Amino acid sequence: MSTSHPQLDVRPEPPARRHELIFDTYERLGPGAGFVLVNDHDPKPLYYQFAAEHAGRFSWDYLEQGPEVWRVRIGRVDAGQAAQA
Repeated sequence: MSTSHPQLDVRPEPPARRHELIFDTYERLGPGAGFVLVNDHDPKPLYYQFAAEHAGRFSWDYLEQGPEVWRVRIGRVDAGQAAQA
């Protein structure tokens, strides 16, 4: 099983477009898949949005926490894992 995940670097994108890109990327994930979000600030507000809209169906793991770059692995939890959680 590969531990590499595609990266989505939103730093060059206008702030107003970032959440749309991130959620579009998440929606295209298959069960158990993920991607690494690269951002220029702590995406904690994004985490709260995921928690509100996708409770129990996503994973969130900080890989790097600033001060200049944040990397977060965001995954789609498959239905079997969500039922056990």
